Amino acid sequence: MKLYQSLGPNPRVVLMYLAETGLVVDRQFIDIMAAENRKPEFCAKSPLGHTPLLELDDGACIAESIAICEYLDETLNAHALLGATAEDRGQTRMLLRIVDQLVVVPMTAGFRGAEGLPMFESRLLCLPDAAADLKRLAADGLVQVDRLLGEGAWLAGDRFSLADILLYSFVEFGAMVGQPPDPALINLAAWRERVADRPSAAASANPQLGIGEPA
Repeated sequence: MKLYQSLGPNPRVVLMYLAETGLVVDRQFIDIMAAENRKPEFCAKSPLGHTPLLELDDGACIAESIAICEYLDETLNAHALLGATAEDRGQTRMLLRIVDQLVVVPMTAGFRGAEGLPMFESRLLCLPDAAADLKRLAADGLVQVDRLLGEGAWLAGDRFSLADILLYSFVEFGAMVGQPPDPALINLAAWRERVADRPSAAASANPQLGIGEPA
């Protein structure tokens, strides 16, 4: 297998998953700043030009970070980060959906319509007039996530999961692009510190390091 990775929070999700599980996958860095992901040879593998992208040994390709992690978790890692039981996996997928809808979607759309506009306006539909409202939606999403966390260690209670990886990757991204979480969200702040202490957080921070090496 080969993982095509790049800058950005979605590739970090997969890199953090690999670091958590110790799974080794060959990697190739794709420079999205230079629009390498828009070149015909890459789009032949990922029609929308999305990274990350996992190419299997038979040539089949899986795009989208969560789909990649789910494939790896189901086929190679014995449900390490989805959950050992059907109930756990259902809970993880529920939490992934909540994080995606409340935080990921509005945060990324807000970024593309504001700070990221010079990069994305020639490549994607951007909404600069809606950027401020989208950021407000993402901030409200973090308020709701803070409530979900309560005083639990992780989103799924005492079980660290793929949902924590998704949320952490985008909380850190937001902090870098002008959408930091409100420090008054004390459950989220404590959770963020716990995740930052995990070796996978540091191991996934730079996608250009460790290509072809253990995550």
